[in-house]
Amino acid sequence: MKIPVFNIDGKETGKKVDLKDSIFGIEPNDHAIYLDVKHYMANTRQGTHKSKQRAEITGSTRKIKRQKGTGTARAGSIKNPLFRGGGRIFGPQPKDYNFKLNKKVKPLARKSALTYKAKNNSIMILEDFSLEAPRTKEFVNIRQNLKVDDKKSLLVLEKHDRNISLASRNLQDSKIILVNNLNTYDIMNAGVLIFMESSLNVLQSKE
Repeated sequence: MKIPVFNIDGKETGKKVDLKDSIFGIEPNDHAIYLDVKHYMANTRQGTHKSKQRAEITGSTRKIKRQKGTGTARAGSIKNPLFRGGGRIFGPQPKDYNFKLNKKVKPLARKSALTYKAKNNSIMILEDFSLEAPRTKEFVNIRQNLKVDDKKSLLVLEKHDRNISLASRNLQDSKIILVNNLNTYDIMNAGVLIFMESSLNVLQSKE
């Protein structure tokens, strides 16, 4: 599949790049995408949620009333979960949400996600550029020129560019990522995927 290369003014440069079928034209595996996204999101969870149980509450352990003859339910200490300020019944406990993902699933999921973007014409190639200063207004103008200002965009860079990163970080619908950190979750979460020419070359040279 060949697609045109655009410049920051939103105009075609006359060049076209060929997207490798081994990356952008495979038979998509939906279950691999599901597993990889689940794995990514599980790794973002801290798992530090915790509530105090009856044994962890500070309070007297004295029996607050006699066992029988009160006409009400029997009760032990003031730390009873049924009382205000008592322990919580079956509350959350610290947990590790991580799980093992087979080594071959991750690249398969990433290629499947890229294939879906290619089929939906949601991939753009942008001529390499840099900003003289970290100005958000300039980056907004580039998004408008490319007609992606109303979509979630993911710009893939070959290497870190401080000015581009600073210019885009305040924009809610725009994200910058290095090609070596490209993952299934960010690909699927983006409305349009914008590759710098250099970053696409790096991605395709690995295959």
